[in-house]
Amino acid sequence: MQPFEYQLLCKKGETVGIIGGTGCGKTTFINLLMRFYDVDSGKIRIDGKSIDEISRHSLRQSFGMVLQDTWIKTGTVRENICFGKPDASDEEIIRAAKEAKSWDFIRRLPLGLDTVLHEDSISQGQKQLLCITRVMLCLPPMLILDEATSSIDTRTELQVQEAFDKLMKGRTSFVVAHRLSTIRNASLILVMKDGKIIEQGTHEELLEKGGFYNTLYNSQFQAMS
Repeated sequence: MQPFEYQLLCKKGETVGIIGGTGCGKTTFINLLMRFYDVDSGKIRIDGKSIDEISRHSLRQSFGMVLQDTWIKTGTVRENICFGKPDASDEEIIRAAKEAKSWDFIRRLPLGLDTVLHEDSISQGQKQLLCITRVMLCLPPMLILDEATSSIDTRTELQVQEAFDKLMKGRTSFVVAHRLSTIRNASLILVMKDGKIIEQGTHEELLEKGGFYNTLYNSQFQAMS
């Protein structure tokens, strides 16, 4: 991947959508935010402070992440939800689960929150809902959502999107998506290709440009028609 220069100012509470094909650099962008990689030059700053001056642990606690490839550990539902907030009360857990739309399936498990989970105990969609519940519980100041609802049925996806809209309010959010409908209302959309940002703007601005985003959006719209 060739190096490139880019400057982005993201204000508190704004949503940045990131789109592009496989291998375009979306994951690298997120890895730089989280300091899984360090930048070769330039700076990434949060509230004016360079992230290389912040411990990785503190930095990552500032982000709530929902990834396409979710995971659970062997343990109870409660332990999986409280991974980032081990002292959470049942009241807090249930509130988060209801907001994340996971409470309906949790309460039907044999022992509810005390049910022991293994990797194949629940569906991929249910795993994602638990991951969303973790974020709802911790309420971090920033969010990274990577194809957050790709394994959830359409009805549940609509419910989860409503919950995310509530969660994202007032929080800086970076949303990686292939389905452009999930980022239509983003404050800024970055279009990536071959490791570079080739277009940027709001949904309406990018449609007016008639470029790559316009073509991609129209192809998805026609596919759904």
